[in-house]
Amino acid sequence: MNREQLSRTLQQHGAVMVLGTLVIVGSLAFDSFATPANAASVVVSSSFLAIIAIGMTFVIISGGIDLSVGSLFVLGGVLAAYGSQYGMLVALLLPLAVCGVVGLLQGLVIARTGMAPFIVTLAGLLGVRGLMLAISDEGATTYLVKDRAFAALGQGEILGLSYPVHITAALALAAMVLLQRTGFGQNVYAIGGNEQAAALMGVPVARTKVYVYVMSGLLAGLAGALNAARLSSGVTILGIGLELDAIAAVVIGGTLLTGGAGGITGSVAGVLLLGVIQSLINQVGNLTSAFQQVVSGLFLALVVVAQRLLSKAQRLT
Repeated sequence: MNREQLSRTLQQHGAVMVLGTLVIVGSLAFDSFATPANAASVVVSSSFLAIIAIGMTFVIISGGIDLSVGSLFVLGGVLAAYGSQYGMLVALLLPLAVCGVVGLLQGLVIARTGMAPFIVTLAGLLGVRGLMLAISDEGATTYLVKDRAFAALGQGEILGLSYPVHITAALALAAMVLLQRTGFGQNVYAIGGNEQAAALMGVPVARTKVYVYVMSGLLAGLAGALNAARLSSGVTILGIGLELDAIAAVVIGGTLLTGGAGGITGSVAGVLLLGVIQSLINQVGNLTSAFQQVVSGLFLALVVVAQRLLSKAQRLT
């Protein structure tokens, strides 16, 4: 294996390697770490962030960013809990419709006006958060999930794992196929690699950008709805900083912030890596949850530096 192949392998699969290493170290250091109960806890708690990270992967590979997903997550939960009084179908479709429309509007503005995704989605973050507060009377009203079938969607289990875990796995597999095996996925890579060159090759740049933001909005809304089903309520204080966790997981997973490179496997590994770090901190016992943010931040900084060095190494070869 030459230097270029080694650099590419480390960039694409480094998160998986580090994840495996941490799991081995944690299993050796703590007796309660490698238990089925702890593993299930990490996977279940990570599933909602993983759904959001799947959509974020498409956005970042295309050269964009979506800061609105945290607000869409909590809005999706509130709308799902509110809609559950009218049945399971409304509880699912209402958050998907609203969050999908928000993604559509953001995608149209970004694609048609050329405005920076950071600014557009930052406005979306604030606007969606304000909409959620208006619906919930400034957070004073917490809607409860009233449909048992919808609640079971978040709380039921198959093979010891809750339904959201299986839904996340199915979405990840579908996203892998979409990204790696379809023309749409190749268009996403092409736009992130060089938007001008992609346009000259006939790639529908504007339409592809709109699609990735719609996808991001839909997945954030779905994650919020599933979380509401799990908690049996639309909690209004969730989602703050969730967009940063999603971005961190995607970048740790090997997706370049500049676009054009990345994958779903790495993003899911990045999400699990953050979950394992939190679990290890909990195993220590005398460290607060704030320490997890410090570790995650340091790890993200190291990954970005490593990506920069690996990119230079690939150019030199």
